[in-house]
Amino acid sequence: MTTTAVTNARIFDGEKLLDATTVLIEDGIIADIGGTVPPGATIVDGSGGTLLPGLIDAHVHTNEQSLGLALRFGVTTELEMQGTNTRSRRAGIAEDDSLADVRSSGFGLTAPGGHPAELFPEGFRPGPPPGASAPSGPRPVPAEVTTPEEATAVVPRLVADGSDYIKFMVDDGSVEGHPGIPMLDQATLNAGVAAAHEHGMLAIAHTLTVEATLMAVEAGVDGLAHLFMDRPHTDEIVAAIADAGIFVTACVVLDASMIGVTGAALADDPRVASRLDEGWDTTLRSSFGHYPQGSIADVLASVKALHDAGVDILVGTDASVPLPFMGGLAHGASVHHELQYLVRAGLTPTEALTAATSATARRFGLSDRGRIAVGLRADLLLVDGDPTSTIADTLNTRAVWRRGALLGA
Repeated sequence: MTTTAVTNARIFDGEKLLDATTVLIEDGIIADIGGTVPPGATIVDGSGGTLLPGLIDAHVHTNEQSLGLALRFGVTTELEMQGTNTRSRRAGIAEDDSLADVRSSGFGLTAPGGHPAELFPEGFRPGPPPGASAPSGPRPVPAEVTTPEEATAVVPRLVADGSDYIKFMVDDGSVEGHPGIPMLDQATLNAGVAAAHEHGMLAIAHTLTVEATLMAVEAGVDGLAHLFMDRPHTDEIVAAIADAGIFVTACVVLDASMIGVTGAALADDPRVASRLDEGWDTTLRSSFGHYPQGSIADVLASVKALHDAGVDILVGTDASVPLPFMGGLAHGASVHHELQYLVRAGLTPTEALTAATSATARRFGLSDRGRIAVGLRADLLLVDGDPTSTIADTLNTRAVWRRGALLGA
């Protein structure tokens, strides 16, 4: 049995600061908090630093290279919201402690020709970028549907293929600059969500407008993969989301990119620049830029209103591949950017950190992570400083553990 003791650290357990200053790690598990350091333990002195649960990005599109980049930023789990890393295709990732862990929806239900087809240039085919590896195994189940019957039929096929939750695209293309693209109608969405629930699966909706959000609420989804950005919030839309008990993965970094805000300031931070290759640096300095009429102030105000109404806000980025036309985002780095946006919106640093750790784990049923507690996975991030008071300190990475394995050791 191998034992590591992180000592003299400030400890944020995923919800609050603890009185304890020591965490013991044994064979990939948090074995004790605040106890005595046993003889022979490897000691990591956390003086001047804060120990956090590994961060969770609740909205990505990813591959092994991106999972490696995420882990270098202390993001120990990524939740894929359209992609190929279903249970039947990620065995190698689960055992590779140089990569963030991953969960996946497989392909999201969408109308033929619907979102996300409008995002790509003519002739472009989404897939791993040059040099990137794709998961092994059969290609996941496609999920283009036009009727309630088709939606009901495709959900069990996604479940059988290893999807961890079911994603629904509710998007008419207006925010992406392609209004009028095909989209799921209310009856088809309702049927698909009902089928997901019948199979014990979370139903998560991609929605960027208030109208799409209300459709998702009516269908009974469990969570939203985006925050609406086409208009300011109203008391009515906030109440509808709150009363339904739906979580919102705000993806403010994505909304900002849609408006035309690049990640250049983040890329200029030496704590970020040192971890990005040229492709990711170029991508982060770009933006989607499809919705310049949008207002980041309105987005931030909506985040605060939802949070104040008791809605669980989760940290997500929508980071995907290093291509400038999908810019403003980078795996791992953009999680820290999103934390900064949430604090700018009015959440406390502790509330923002909760949104990237325990709240996401709770809403996605990841009961083995997201907190520093005895018996949970030792997915941990040690940073210099105190991000519970200065959120930008999350970028001061001193050490990252995935299942108790020290990254780079």
